Formats: sequence, structure tokens, C-alpha cells
Amino acid sequence: MREKESAGTAPLVSVIIPAYRFAQYIPATVESVLAQTFKDYEIIVVNDGSPDTGELEKALAPYRDRITYLRQENQGVSGARNTGIQAARGKYIAPLDADDLWTPEHLAAQLAVLEADPSIDMVYADARIIGDVPEAGRTLMELSPSTGEVTFERLVRRQCTVTLSVTVCRREALLRAGLFDPALPNAEDIDLWLRVARQGSRIVYQRRVLGHYRRHAGGLSADQVVHLETLLAVLAKAARDPHLTAAQREILERQCTVERTSVELQKGKNAFLAGDAEAAVGHLTRANAEYKSLKLAAVLMLLRMAPGLLRSLYQWRDRYVYRVKAP
Repeated sequence: MREKESAGTAPLVSVIIPAYRFAQYIPATVESVLAQTFKDYEIIVVNDGSPDTGELEKALAPYRDRITYLRQENQGVSGARNTGIQAARGKYIAPLDADDLWTPEHLAAQLAVLEADPSIDMVYADARIIGDVPEAGRTLMELSPSTGEVTFERLVRRQCTVTLSVTVCRREALLRAGLFDPALPNAEDIDLWLRVARQGSRIVYQRRVLGHYRRHAGGLSADQVVHLETLLAVLAKAARDPHLTAAQREILERQCTVERTSVELQKGKNAFLAGDAEAAVGHLTRANAEYKSLKLAAVLMLLRMAPGLLRSLYQWRDRYVYRVKAP
């Protein structure tokens, strides 16, 4: 179902907001778009079969004359984004999650980069973390900085961190790359950026904080095992590309080993915190077969000989760190 189709000249930018269970946040998100200093845009909100549709539509009611509102059966966030991009009339796509925010100059600053250099297909920026999480107030680049020009290889190695809600992309480049993959439960943005880079599109980083990225305590982004395993699926998918060079395949294979080891390390930590020392030893032993870390070897020895002591040390460390960080 589609509401509101703007008439006249197509806007330069299409803002795509997928909505699922975020009715409480979406008014502030839409307001952050309406507050942009750049005004030649359309806003497309895609209700992805949200169970809170009544609340969502009530929250959007004040904005109905300023947005295009689409409803569909649930297809996941990738399907919702793709629906919005396919319906978009703008030359540029500005994706925005329903719980994230932009600074007023976001679109103007990003478009200045794209319009100044036609060889650039996508620009991204930094964002400040918001939400009830320990890292709130810090920026994403403080935690995972981008290093060097964005390339397929640097994306594989996670040397460049591209945050979806502070990107602006040429719509044509996204269509050429095949849009988001609905089969991926998360890390779908990384998958698309890999394909965008692989096809030769230029992605550049504007070193400015132009958005606010919301993290949720206990949310999907907090489950590192799920995230790492999905990232492995993304890398495995990338490795199936018949056009990869031998060097690119080698980089993918090495990174898959790194991520598999990270999965074992995280599973070991989770098992230890759950009180399952035997499972923790198994996971950490497999991780250390790759890491060959003396520190991890010492942890394994304590796990085998005195798991209670190790737990006490861990709890003491957490209390000490909390006291040091507390105001």
C-alpha cells in the first residue's frame, strides 16, 4: 500500500526509512530529516509488516503530508530498504534507520562531496553513539576507525567501517550492485558495500560527525556471536564471486580464519560467564590454536585447574574498572 506520491520534479535525494517495532523513535528520526538545511528530498517510510503498526501510524500521523508511506508484508530490513530504493525518485539514496538521527547539515555536507566529484558513488561519515549503553557519547570511529581509502580488501579486513545511517549513495550504483540481500539477518550493509566496492565504485569517508547512532542494550548488535557468524556468511558469499582475483581470495580466506577464531573466543567467554568451564575450555583451546597467545594459555590453565579463582579474578576486575570509570 502506498500513500502520498509527490507530483512535479523529482527530488535530488530519497531518504529511505525502514520501520519495524520502532514507533517510539520514529518521530525524532523524521524530525531530524525535516530539520536538514538541504531541502530537496523526499522521505519514504516503509512499514515492514510491523506488529506495532497502529502505534507506528499514530506516530507518523503528523507527517503524512510530508512523507511517502509504504506498507508491505514482513520481508526483513533488507527487503524494506530495497522496497524504498525501488520506489525512490531521487538521484541519491540516503538510508536512515528508524531509531537513528541526523545532524542538520548531514545531507548538505554529504551532497557537497558527491556533487563536487562525479567519480564518487558513495560517501559516509562518523556518528555519535546514543542509547543506554556504556559507549554512549563516543563516536563509532573512536571504536572502529577507518584506515585508508575504502577498497574491497580493506572492507574484508574491517579496516574501514561504513555506517549505513550516515551514508549517501548514488541510486544507480546501488542498483548496479544488486541492492541489499534479504537472506542475511544482519551485516547486510557490509555485504552490499563489498559488492559496491567490487564493481569499482568509489566510496569515500568524510571525517565529520553527521549523525547519532542508537545502540540498544541486549539488542541484536550486542550479540557478538550472531554478528560474527553472519559476517562469516557474508565473507563466504563474497568468496563465491567468480571474478575475484587470486589475491582477493587469499585475503578472504585469511579473514575467515580470523573471524572463525573470534567466534570461538566469544563463545568461550560466553560459556565461562554462564559457568560452563568445560565448554569454555573447548572454545578457547580452538581459539588459541590460531592466536597462540600466552595470556590466553594462562587463562586456559586457570580454567582447567581453578575455574572458581578465575571467576573471582574476573569479577574483581569488573568491579575495579567500574570504580575507576565511575564519576
